[in-house]
Amino acid sequence: MNEYQILGRIGQGAHGYVMKGLHKTKNKEVALKKVIIKSLDEGIPKNIMREILALRVLKFEYIVELLDVVPHGMGLVLVMEYLPSSLFNLLKDETYVLNMAQIKCYSKMLLLGVNFMHENSIMHRDLKPANLLITDNGVLKIADLGLARIYVKGESNRQYTHQVATRWYRAPELLYGSRMYTPSVDLWAVGCIIAEMLTRKPLFPGETDIEQLAIVLHTLGTPTEDTWPGLQELPDYNKISFSTAAGLDWKEILPGVDDDIINFIKGFIEYDHSKRLGAKEALNHTYFSISPVASDLGDMPKPKDIRNHFLEDAENFENFYSEFEQLINGL
Repeated sequence: MNEYQILGRIGQGAHGYVMKGLHKTKNKEVALKKVIIKSLDEGIPKNIMREILALRVLKFEYIVELLDVVPHGMGLVLVMEYLPSSLFNLLKDETYVLNMAQIKCYSKMLLLGVNFMHENSIMHRDLKPANLLITDNGVLKIADLGLARIYVKGESNRQYTHQVATRWYRAPELLYGSRMYTPSVDLWAVGCIIAEMLTRKPLFPGETDIEQLAIVLHTLGTPTEDTWPGLQELPDYNKISFSTAAGLDWKEILPGVDDDIINFIKGFIEYDHSKRLGAKEALNHTYFSISPVASDLGDMPKPKDIRNHFLEDAENFENFYSEFEQLINGL
């Protein structure tokens, strides 16, 4: 292998796998995402093309950087900046407790990234802690834009697939099968993520799509046409019915959390997507002006402080390493 030295395995997805590598001449750590094209007839998977196009457009300090795309054999290698940890790792590490100022800093970085995406007419559609990576100096960056999609601002009748977003962070209109939705699905996920930073557990942890919807309705209360205009026209509305629920008190949902923070999170967790806080609006919310102020970057967690669950264990690593090295050799 000429340009890169493989240092370890990061993970594997539906269309390929990712290795940690080192660019030898630049002495720079990178993430190497190998995309395998199973046949010429299939072409490059749509999600990979969308990720490439989105990352080329979204050059921003809170979005992971795509460094290069290298055609190789029957596939591609995406060379991206390497970020050693994630918000998922941090929340999983019980030895590290986030304080309110740090949560506020992460919330701001996340919203700045989402706002930049939406201002460039791109919705992410899969925001979750595992897709929020952390740099060596503590910056949070949005990653994994495989489900990202360009949208036309103000257009309300364009259809998209509803099979997007990881279940726990999936907006209720998606759970009801809506194909006509807006970038507000990203803001629902933002609210779920901020709540999870506060409690260290997912806000709506369903094991199936039906259970997911049931948990949302039990927590927030049964929606009506008044609270959710267009509810009864959603594709899957009549396919299943749930017992009527009054909903829980937000003090029960987020115990020990101040009212100002609860009101901020409630701004995202709205059935009616048109009432959800937009990213720009959220950045101007009083949440960011009340004490404590957002932490300085120097006070944010660093990957060296976090137990890293990012790299997988070494079982069967030699075979995997050899296979990847053969595929990427010659770059």
